[in-house]
Amino acid sequence: MRQKFHRLTIETRGKGLYMFTSGIEGFVAESGISAGLLTLWCLHTSASLTVQENADPTVRKDVAAFFDELVPEDRTYIHDDEGPDDMPAHLRSMLTNTQLSIPVHGGRPTLGMWQGVYLFEHRRQPHRRTVILHLIGE
Repeated sequence: MRQKFHRLTIETRGKGLYMFTSGIEGFVAESGISAGLLTLWCLHTSASLTVQENADPTVRKDVAAFFDELVPEDRTYIHDDEGPDDMPAHLRSMLTNTQLSIPVHGGRPTLGMWQGVYLFEHRRQPHRRTVILHLIGE
């Protein structure tokens, strides 16, 4: 059993979904591990991870619009240290995932044809986000 570890940095331009599937695929290919489990961990409380449609961009727009309605910024929150989008960003990350597990088979992450892996940025301002990749297998 072998393990590989990598820090992936994702630059965001504000709220939205940022696909980074190619970074994951490159890491797995370079690892030399053909079968195992890839764990992704987001090091932030105002961003999250998701697997979502990778072909039609209107899906990502609808997802973002849904979360804007579900957790509005124009509500009064006690925690607003970093602005009106601060607490809503924390709530949105609680409702999604900060960790994903993806099986690896044949030296590739086993994603469906229309699946992409995304960082879901919940803040309006650009950020530099870190995702930890940990692969264990043979």
